[in-house]
Amino acid sequence: MTQADERNISRLTSETVALILAGGQGSRLHELTHWRAKPAVPFGGKFRIIDFPLSNCINSGIRRVGVVTQYKSHSLVRHIMRGWSGFKAEFGEFVEILPASKRIDEDWYKGTADAVFQNLDIIRRQKPEFVLILGGDHIYKMDYGPLIAAQVKQQADMTVCCIEVSAEEAAGAFGVLTVDDTGRIVDFNEKPEQPAEIPGKPGRVLASMGNYVFNTEFLYEQLVIDADEPKSTHDFGGDIMPKLVDKYRVFAYPMGEGDGRHYWRDVGTLDAFWEANMELLHFQPELDLYENRWPIYTNQMQAPPAKFIHNDDDRRGTAINCMVSGGCIISGSKIQNSLLFSNVHIRSYSTIEDAVILPDVTVHRNCKIRRAILDVGCEIPPDTQIGYDADADRAAGFRISENGITLVTPDHLGQSLHRVR
Repeated sequence: MTQADERNISRLTSETVALILAGGQGSRLHELTHWRAKPAVPFGGKFRIIDFPLSNCINSGIRRVGVVTQYKSHSLVRHIMRGWSGFKAEFGEFVEILPASKRIDEDWYKGTADAVFQNLDIIRRQKPEFVLILGGDHIYKMDYGPLIAAQVKQQADMTVCCIEVSAEEAAGAFGVLTVDDTGRIVDFNEKPEQPAEIPGKPGRVLASMGNYVFNTEFLYEQLVIDADEPKSTHDFGGDIMPKLVDKYRVFAYPMGEGDGRHYWRDVGTLDAFWEANMELLHFQPELDLYENRWPIYTNQMQAPPAKFIHNDDDRRGTAINCMVSGGCIISGSKIQNSLLFSNVHIRSYSTIEDAVILPDVTVHRNCKIRRAILDVGCEIPPDTQIGYDADADRAAGFRISENGITLVTPDHLGQSLHRVR
């Protein structure tokens, strides 16, 4: 990329406002999103899912960002206020929370398009040339600059980020694109049960990532048209895109084009969430959280260093092939192939394998845990076994995923972490 190209992209990103749609429930994560929106779910040892699109914006030079919230947003709002509020208003920079607040009528956000429509007055005040619409619930690194440059180069009205996935993975889960030789979208189907395959690539389809770039005036026009349509569900994928591809210049932008990044995960199920976390433990993971070129930012919890104590033959604090965050204490227990988020305490004589343990969990003595997700604040009683007997786990009230991952939350354990007292 030449210096002129870099300057042009820098200009384009400075003329862009990003809206991150972060109001989703994430119902396929079951009890993991019972008390929080999906973008607020912890991920990767110390982050939350929302940190990834937010970091992508900042690293791309987009510093005018609105986060659209609705479902059980308290922990999400708290996280953004604590970790993302340090921008300079005098320089025109901000990360603002845009809650559902009946700005247009007496309804909350009725769909993704309506969530943007209800904030049109806020967008208009910024006078952007482009509006970048982002999903708030995916794990990936992406430079949005080349994406916006592609929008300009193609003289597009709208550009849709997309990625190749298997037909099986896409069925009923993703919007599916069909493109011509120029990359122009000629057909779009929202979550089809039998998705159209890519010509010459049996079993592969082109799926929408839920990220869109619009020319601002074009977006305004289409949102107003959609708002006046009484039969619309007011959703970008379900209503707006199928109507646009036949009439306007709508192009696909494949993930990784321009910056070489291809990692993208929809952590919308318990199995996908567990697998994406476990991938971080690989020797050379596809998603490298340790590189300095494209850092992921977050609210840094103030915690002391992790500590490993006891060194007897039958009582040794060890963690092998693990990620262990600050504030953790491994006291005479053996941990393997696991992620321990902040302030996790493991008491003596326990064994933990292939587990994702979210913040502020305590595991008492003589526990055996494997292939499990332990939610924030769980206190695991002594002598508990999790992940060894699916029938016993179900009898205890735990959630078992399709692939046999056990989810345990404070509510499952009868602990009143979230209850009104």
